[in-house]
Amino acid sequence: MRRRPSGSAAEDDDDDDDTSPGEAVRAAFTDRPDPGDSPSSRTSARASASIERKQSDVSHVASGTASPSTWGSSQFTDGSTEKAGARDMIPLASHPSTGRMTSQPTTLTSLLLLGFTIHSFITRQLDPKGCIMSYMDPLYAKFVDFDTEHTRFASKYSLYLYREKGVKGVPVLFIPGNAGSFKQVRPLGAEAAQYFRDSIQHDLEALKRGIRSIDFFTVDFNEDLTAFHGQTMLDQAEYLNEAVAYILSLYHDPRRSARDPDLPDPSSVILIGHSMGGIVARTMLTMPNYQSNSINTIITMSAPHARAPVSFDADMVRTYKQINDYWRNAYSQKWANDNPLWHVTLISIAGGGLDTVVPSDYSSIASLVPDTHGFTVFTSSMPNVWTGMDHLSILWCDQFRKVIVRAVIEAIDANRPNQTKPRAERMRIFKKQFLTGMESFAEKALPGKEPITLLTLEDNSNSIISQGQRLSLRGLGRSQKPRPYLLPIPPQGTPGGKKLTLLSNQNFDASGEYRMLEVLFCSVFPLQAGQSAALFSMNIDLSANTSGSTRLACKNAATDAISLPASTRTSRYSFDQSSPFTYLQYQIEDLADHQFVAIVDKAVEPSLDWVVAEFSDNADSLIQTNVGLLGLLTYGVRVTLPANRPMMTELKIPALRSSLFAYRFSIGKQACGDELELFTPLLRQYLSEPYESKYFVNVKEANISLHGIAPFMPPPLRSQTSSDGVSLQLWSDPTCNTSIIVTLELDFRGSLGKLVMRYRTIFAAFPLLVVALVLRKQFQIHDETGVFRSFSESMGLCLRTSLPVFLLALSCFALSLARSSAVSPKPASSGLLGWHRNATEPAINYERNDLLLGSQDPFFWFLVPLFGLVSVGVCVLVNYGALGIIHVLSAICSLFPFRPSWIRYDERRSATTPAFAASSPRRRTITTGILLILVALFIPYQFAYIVACVVQIVTCIRALSFAGETRSGAHLNFYNYAHSILVLMLWILPINIPTLVVWVHNLAVQWLTPFSSHHNVLSIMPLILLVETLTSGTMIPRVTTRMRYITNLLFVLLAVYAAVYGVTYAYLLHHLVNIVAAWLVALHLSNSTISLSGLGQLLDYQDEEYDPKKRP
Repeated sequence: MRRRPSGSAAEDDDDDDDTSPGEAVRAAFTDRPDPGDSPSSRTSARASASIERKQSDVSHVASGTASPSTWGSSQFTDGSTEKAGARDMIPLASHPSTGRMTSQPTTLTSLLLLGFTIHSFITRQLDPKGCIMSYMDPLYAKFVDFDTEHTRFASKYSLYLYREKGVKGVPVLFIPGNAGSFKQVRPLGAEAAQYFRDSIQHDLEALKRGIRSIDFFTVDFNEDLTAFHGQTMLDQAEYLNEAVAYILSLYHDPRRSARDPDLPDPSSVILIGHSMGGIVARTMLTMPNYQSNSINTIITMSAPHARAPVSFDADMVRTYKQINDYWRNAYSQKWANDNPLWHVTLISIAGGGLDTVVPSDYSSIASLVPDTHGFTVFTSSMPNVWTGMDHLSILWCDQFRKVIVRAVIEAIDANRPNQTKPRAERMRIFKKQFLTGMESFAEKALPGKEPITLLTLEDNSNSIISQGQRLSLRGLGRSQKPRPYLLPIPPQGTPGGKKLTLLSNQNFDASGEYRMLEVLFCSVFPLQAGQSAALFSMNIDLSANTSGSTRLACKNAATDAISLPASTRTSRYSFDQSSPFTYLQYQIEDLADHQFVAIVDKAVEPSLDWVVAEFSDNADSLIQTNVGLLGLLTYGVRVTLPANRPMMTELKIPALRSSLFAYRFSIGKQACGDELELFTPLLRQYLSEPYESKYFVNVKEANISLHGIAPFMPPPLRSQTSSDGVSLQLWSDPTCNTSIIVTLELDFRGSLGKLVMRYRTIFAAFPLLVVALVLRKQFQIHDETGVFRSFSESMGLCLRTSLPVFLLALSCFALSLARSSAVSPKPASSGLLGWHRNATEPAINYERNDLLLGSQDPFFWFLVPLFGLVSVGVCVLVNYGALGIIHVLSAICSLFPFRPSWIRYDERRSATTPAFAASSPRRRTITTGILLILVALFIPYQFAYIVACVVQIVTCIRALSFAGETRSGAHLNFYNYAHSILVLMLWILPINIPTLVVWVHNLAVQWLTPFSSHHNVLSIMPLILLVETLTSGTMIPRVTTRMRYITNLLFVLLAVYAAVYGVTYAYLLHHLVNIVAAWLVALHLSNSTISLSGLGQLLDYQDEEYDPKKRP
């Protein structure tokens, strides 16, 4: 096979060079050697002549932009022999601007885009913070007897009881999250104790219903890093199941239990988990040591249920899959007896956009449990909370902890062994406490009530409002005596339906209360005088003892009242500390048994309080937009609300459902004047799945962002045909009688910031695509020309052809995935004769969003080239960062000048020796062997990887120093090669660091038990061998046979996997790079003569060639 001349610098697909080989040779030689000279004298003379000519090229080494051919090297380090003429040819240097003309604009664009994205994430579309700090006086009691007799983790973990010295209430176990402390239970524990003492302790009716105090237990995990290590999560789940068994045993011990002896002993524990503690709570039910029915209620806060927050650990990804599959399979059973989780309720609470630790999209449990057993809700939706929360404030937020404690206490029933109410009743309580009450399925208490109030009115009363007229009371108490207002209920069967809406800035009186305002739903109930006291517990007589009075049997509506944030001219945020508005909403079907809505003004003194009530057509209050996503992004939405609009208008936008876009909402000012306005516009943005609502008070402009359809999220457990998207409910003062204009437009810069949380893990995988393609180009050129170009120059070459083609192919692949997902799935029993699949097997593919960028929507195909462009900028930053570090360290080393005597500036020496001196082969072999033995027995292979990275950095520093001293092209080739391997290793470094941090943390807490995984020697051996080979300064040989296509193929496969599966299975990237390293080691060994006898001699004695003391 004819070898290509080393001066051709030809490339297969990226580089076009108009210089012929003859011109290359003539340009390379500065003088012709005498024919009689020996080869060594010719090369020495040519090297001496070229040193002075190329003094200015030394600076290019630090920048990484110089081509090795610039240094005038004519040597091949693979040991091959050629004819004298071919061997003397010097590779022609391509002009540095060849790659720069393409790479510089592209790099600048990518860096600007990256900067704008980060700036948008930090500064735009930010939710306001409204949490109030909570205060408490904590006290913890440690259970020292929960020792190794109960659990093998007694030396690592501990169990505590908050505040109390004995157990007397209902057990609740708090589970901290990643790096969390057991002391994080104190806000909940203090609030539970105070609420029971102030509101429940003396309430005999509540005590009769089984409500008792809460015994808050908590565990000290020594701030374990659960999010990074799957085995740690399993260890915690095993320990917690043993802790639950121990906690339940405490109530059987009369020396420890102070419970009422008439109550049954608890058989289950309520779990409250924060962050990864919520995932550990779900894991407990899948463990072999789980005691059946010992857990029936789980409440999680900011827990990533849908998928692992990072996929750097194989055990974590595998454990997540096993847990989620267990829960899905359980709720896919046809019969309740076959479902081990039938009694379990799971509530997932998310903090929203303020949580920058875990994407709140991952808190969704729609793919895990049906809505009969759990739901996902955001803190901004919760009544009287109305604010988002970051990852830690959700633990101590005062408004939020009150809601959590009240919900848990309401769900308690100590009269039952499992200590909670039945599952269906628990779900009703949680929906009542956590949801807004305006959901379509929200249960109304009014239809199930019995009329207990008798309202007596004058027969000639003029308080009845005309049919279809709106009731607007401005200033309660003007009559200085109680006064009723009757709003007739329209007849049933109205086309399109009607609904009642009632809004006031005052709370509604419950039955028996006498404050400002009471709302009753009444029917005519003729009674004889003197009979009311026997049939009704409440009597409101407003007839002034006149004859011919009208009597109405009424039901109080206070239990169905909905709280809304107050919206006045002074309001700024929904969480302002001001009295909320009270709102009622009924469909006409809910009022079929009634004839009037009675609004009783009980105020005896004039006030500025108000109430507005009306019946409106559903068609008038609902505006459905038909704009598509492209039209929404391009033109937005503009709607004019008429002057005679209902008090509440709802704008449905089905196309607004992606969490990757942010919008700006604006509303025109009403022309009724400030003095005449009862309240300022109030906006509610809501999603029905998950339950996310945001309120904007005194709204003029609002930032609209959501957690709807997000990338990498699995489909829901129950397939949905369509999504309603975001709805915008607007309450405006109808008495102004003026039209207003509302607009919704895309916030492009704000949308850039939404990519950060949803795609931040992509920067651990997608840039590896760019690095792999650059390395492919470097090896391709090296195999053809013997020149190993720098990473920066090869990046420019890739940007011209290979990288755009690759991104185009991935974009087409994304479109093909979208088309395949659009095909409806086959039924569960599909197949030949319908028996190929089990009837209970779910037809939903929960992994369909794991590929590429995690979206099956063809609209988002542009994200592939977008992230490819950003990845180029990230790779450039890492490359120049590595160059800077190596250059600085090399400069520091140069302050201590030391030139070994073996360095010579003759080409003969450069051709026959490695780039620089290496340690003894015996020493390197022993060191490598010891390291691999430690990996097999004690340390995880991630530690060895860190060592390999440090050694590679040292190798790069030495290679740079020697290349600068010798002015040798061979040394520069080796430096470029070593630096590119370092860049590749740096991109794998983040995948290995988390597991190493977990291991170091275990050592810090004196937990010396080795990991059950991460000790596979083969997972690190090739990388160690490659790094050790490079420490000898040996350049990888050229491959001129078809074997060079294997190198090409390996880097292409690495690039494809990094793009397609890198985010979901990032841990496999390490193993793929390990395979590449094994191949490179094989190439190095292909140029060596190794035998068993040679290896024995290598370990027996130290050759003088490797003895630094005997070097000439």
